[in-house]
Amino acid sequence: LLSTLMKHDFVEQDAHSRYRLAMKLYYIGNSATYAANIKELAYPVMQELLERYNETVNLAILDRGEVVYIDQLESNHIVIVRMFARVGNRGPAYCTGSGKVLLAGLGKDELQRYFKNVALRGFTTDTITDPITLARELDKVRQDGYALDLGERDEGVRCVAAPIKNQEGSVIAALSVSGPSMRMTASFLTNELVPVVKELAAKISNKLGYPQTADVKR
Repeated sequence: LLSTLMKHDFVEQDAHSRYRLAMKLYYIGNSATYAANIKELAYPVMQELLERYNETVNLAILDRGEVVYIDQLESNHIVIVRMFARVGNRGPAYCTGSGKVLLAGLGKDELQRYFKNVALRGFTTDTITDPITLARELDKVRQDGYALDLGERDEGVRCVAAPIKNQEGSVIAALSVSGPSMRMTASFLTNELVPVVKELAAKISNKLGYPQTADVKR
């Protein structure tokens, strides 16, 4: 057991062959605490979105190149389509609104490593599987301050996502609203959801110390 823990950097051995916990556990603990803090700050905003639109609201982070859903408030509409987004689920970031927002927030070197290591597999006919097209999409997300998922992970599901930033301006999470395409029409997404999701994601960012006027040009 100790050998396995050492192999994965959870335990280390000193010069006297004594075992002790490694720093990796410290970082994992800090990450868990950070995620809990984001959830606490985001919850009132997520509740506001749910009450306003009665569509499913998600909170997600990026972990080892995958999108991970850490909180969700579900719509009480009758389930029409099955959605991948569920608390605890993790999967490819390139084909979800939240994932694209999080990828767009990566530094140049991190993004290059991501493209080098990920295989862009198609889940639906709308999934972006070409690296050049995806890179252009992420440039647009970075410029516009939001991402759309138009049935790229789940057939018939659409999503709007916006970045949550910390005090240093780093994208640390994504706030999104998802639902069936029959309700999430192009007009509703563009004219209603996009500005509101961006505004409320910025509200959470402000609570984390990100300056309120930093993205005013957007």
